[in-house]
Amino acid sequence: MSHPVLQFWYEFASTYSYLSAMRIETLAQERGVDVVWRPFLLGPIFAKAGWHTSPFSLYPAKGHYMWRDIERLARAQGLPFARPDPFPQNGLLAARVAGVLAGSGGAVAAFSREVYLAQFDDGQRIDDEAVLARILRECGAEPEKVLAEARTEKAKSRTRNSVDEAQALGIFGAPSFTCADGELFWGNDRLESAVDHALATVVS
Repeated sequence: MSHPVLQFWYEFASTYSYLSAMRIETLAQERGVDVVWRPFLLGPIFAKAGWHTSPFSLYPAKGHYMWRDIERLARAQGLPFARPDPFPQNGLLAARVAGVLAGSGGAVAAFSREVYLAQFDDGQRIDDEAVLARILRECGAEPEKVLAEARTEKAKSRTRNSVDEAQALGIFGAPSFTCADGELFWGNDRLESAVDHALATVVS
């Protein structure tokens, strides 16, 4: 019997994606589910909705709740959390780098988790090439080579295509999870439901 596959759609500026990124591999491995890491950008999707930034920034009450909610959830997961400045951060380069790693079978999961920690623990700028270079080096990748590839038209096209694919799947926020049958789950609190559904739809 083949393993079920769960597609994990995440945005590097997303607070709730941080929480999912730090727990999805453990949960999926325990249940026998394979995770495909799918970095993408919410900015173009928000722009189509007429938003120029995160809804947590556009709606102060919602943003106030989100920060308190993240603090509680991070503490429950045993994760560090500090508000990044600015928010939301620019995750474009990080997404392109993650796309390069995913496309080459590289350490995309480890890189992505470290980018989240750099942002939400250490308060670093994830659009800083020096920060990303350090993370790549720590993940066993060659920073100069990966960053150079991330600047190519191929990498830029891959990132644009990921946004198009996310929109075609009906994705409007992050984190999101999609299963083999196209079922969509949105939000860190739906991760368990997504894993359950992936298991229920496995093809023998």
